[in-house]
Amino acid sequence: MDTPAIIPLDKRFRGYLPVVVDIETAGFNPKKNAMLEIAAVIVELNSEGNLAITERYSTHVIPFKNSELDEAALKFNGIDPHHPFRMAVEEHDALELLFKPIRHAVKRNHCTRAILVGHNPAFDIGFLNAAITRTHIKRSPFHPFSTFDTATLGGLAYQQTVLAKIAQAAGIEWDNDKAHSALYDAEKTAELFCMIVNRWKQLAALDAG
Repeated sequence: MDTPAIIPLDKRFRGYLPVVVDIETAGFNPKKNAMLEIAAVIVELNSEGNLAITERYSTHVIPFKNSELDEAALKFNGIDPHHPFRMAVEEHDALELLFKPIRHAVKRNHCTRAILVGHNPAFDIGFLNAAITRTHIKRSPFHPFSTFDTATLGGLAYQQTVLAKIAQAAGIEWDNDKAHSALYDAEKTAELFCMIVNRWKQLAALDAG
């Protein structure tokens, strides 16, 4: 039995549960280039009614059969797909590893499904949907095309659109040496998303007062 959420999120985002996703890949084409690393960070309301990170999941992924590996992309993210200590898993297992706890979170928040939160999320949802199609997973918890974009929110709240620069403007610690790790980028994106949502709540309360 799932532990009930402290304050269910079903009314906050029209029945959607925000889940921050970051995917590191071997290129820009989701049908040809491999997904190499995926992370998901679940955010929920705490006892004070503020959005906060509650769970983190990540895994390295084995390139799918006949996938293409772009050397420029690998140089950019620093991932060696063939490194013996990556402890990578097949795409299907990687998705199920993340989808299972997300489904539980959706349920305990009385939501209908998850919505992907990302920094320029068209990229991430494109790779996620391509992997779902390849692996024939029937029960994805995510909305197939709706997303929340922290690049847009960052431009609104902090006049910046690059994740590192938004984080700096927001006072969020940023380590360039850790960037382009799926979990690190997802955590920082989640921190930013929570900060902007909570800031909006505070501003709305001031206006109401």
